[in-house]
Amino acid sequence: MAKSSAGPTVRSRRLGAELRRLREAAGLTAGEAGQAIRASDAKISRIENGRVAVRAVDVGDLLSLYGVDDAGQREAILVLAKETRRQGWWRSFGDVVPRWMEVYIGLEADASSINVYQSSLVEGLLQTPEYAAAVIRSTWPELPGDEVRRRVALRTSRQERLAGAQPPRLWVVLDEAVLRRPVGGPDVLDAQLRHLLDAGTRPNVTIQVLPFDVGGHAALGTSFTHLAFPDPDDPEVVYLEVLTGSLYVEKPAEVRLYRDKLDHLRALALNPRDSTEMIQRLVRDQP
Repeated sequence: MAKSSAGPTVRSRRLGAELRRLREAAGLTAGEAGQAIRASDAKISRIENGRVAVRAVDVGDLLSLYGVDDAGQREAILVLAKETRRQGWWRSFGDVVPRWMEVYIGLEADASSINVYQSSLVEGLLQTPEYAAAVIRSTWPELPGDEVRRRVALRTSRQERLAGAQPPRLWVVLDEAVLRRPVGGPDVLDAQLRHLLDAGTRPNVTIQVLPFDVGGHAALGTSFTHLAFPDPDDPEVVYLEVLTGSLYVEKPAEVRLYRDKLDHLRALALNPRDSTEMIQRLVRDQP
């Protein structure tokens, strides 16, 4: 199995894929595998999808069930299982991060490229603290102030990697509506637009605007994020967020469909230079 510096979430996906391959090669169902570790077939599915960590002792039992006798292979898989239980930096925000979001943050932390289409809000990795707070308060008005501040701190912590030693390639397509919606009021929006102009000067960040006059397009009403990773053993994934959770698209054919949609949107959108000029005009037009 390939080794890399991937974090625990990506390693969980890698472990899960290997356990699925071994189970299928042994001709066993998820239910039969679950019986070996006193778990349901649903839990086996979550393990194989990399959604939950698994104890090394349970992995050992599964390997025995699957007929994996080679000492070197067993040791490599057991080491990987132990590494999936390492805590990522975001665990310190465990009080404000639901499990479904924790999985995404772990994937984002290891991605080599992050490709986004946003139809209604500025991409989280490009939000100012004030804009982020306004988004969080609008979405969850019942949250106390301390929790809002913690969520904003988490969002800004995620942004630090963009300026790190090995930053990911971030390519964002923003619908024009994003730039005109006064989230938090005119002053907050003005600061946010200026921040986009600054962010767009980074060599690893590309921002394009999809103008209204494009009309209909292939992703109307749907925001999504495509993540790719440096290790070819870690397959690409598409992330879609809803109010109560998230969806992960991982089947290669379906991921390819979203990639094609991104290419279509990039072709329709203003090029980066014209996008910058449009944002500059909107800043000047702010009251």
